[in-house]
Order: sequence, then C-alpha cells, then structure tokens
Amino acid sequence: MNAATARLEIASLYESHADWLHGWLRRRTRCSHHAADLVQDTFCRLIERPHLAPPVSPRSYLATVARRLLIDDVRSREVERAVLEACAIAGAGVNGITPERIEEAIQLLAAVAKLLDALPPETRAAFLLRRLDGLEQKEIAERLGISLSTVKRHIATAYARCYAIAYAD
Repeated sequence: MNAATARLEIASLYESHADWLHGWLRRRTRCSHHAADLVQDTFCRLIERPHLAPPVSPRSYLATVARRLLIDDVRSREVERAVLEACAIAGAGVNGITPERIEEAIQLLAAVAKLLDALPPETRAAFLLRRLDGLEQKEIAERLGISLSTVKRHIATAYARCYAIAYAD
C-alpha cells in the first residue's frame, strides 16, 4: 500500500469512526477533553504506521489501539504520581521539584519499567527480589529453586541492562 492510499484510508476511518471512538473513550475516561486527546493520539498512531493493512473490523481495531494508549497514559500518570510522592518523602520541597526534573524522572522510570517488562520472567523475579525485597542471592536461589550461579547471572544481566539505559547517549 502506498502512502497516498494509506492517508485516504485513515481519513476515511477518521470520518466514519472518530465520533464513535470519542464517545467510547469519553465513557472510559469520564472527560471529553481527555477522550479527544486520545482520539487524536489513536489516529496519529495509525498515521505513523501507514504500511499496516486496513482493518477488517475498524471499530475493534481502533478500540484496541485506543485501549493501549489509555493504558500507557494511566501508567505514565502513575509514574508521575510516584515521582511526586518520592520527592515529597525525600523532602525535596517545592524548590527541588521542577517540571524538567519531573519529566526526566518520569522518562527514566518509564524506561526502567519497559526494561523490566522486557526481561525474562526469572531474571526479572531475581532482580526484583534483590532490589526491592533486599534478599540475599542465596535466599533468591532457594525461593526460585535455581542455582546460586544462575541467580548471579540473572542479576548481572538485569544490572547491565539498567546501566545501558541509564548511561546510553
């Protein structure tokens, strides 16, 4: 499919289903403005991927894309709230919190969350048991039923990936 054909199909989808999608999202967000933003983001996502084949069931397809954007938005808001709470607990005060620092922290936390989601389940479990629960490597090995050397390898892998995102250019 060429770019011109894709744009026409997306325009047709927008004309036919944007109002429906707005209503669908408004019921879920309880905010007309937020729903309108998500409708726009949904169609922007389609424009960014013009190579995809036209959907057989447009409403189902649009709802799936919009639902994923809504989930991303909720996660982003949760991360932002966690950053603000952490700053308050750390006593950063109003002067220590700037929009730039909040955005940097949100981006870093989102990258870490994405990294953790991408780790194999056993690696993620070992890393979280070490970092969040503070368990010793031997305790992790016993809890997960794996060898101590495997625990060390899993934790080293997770740290290496964290380091890569923290210091990547």
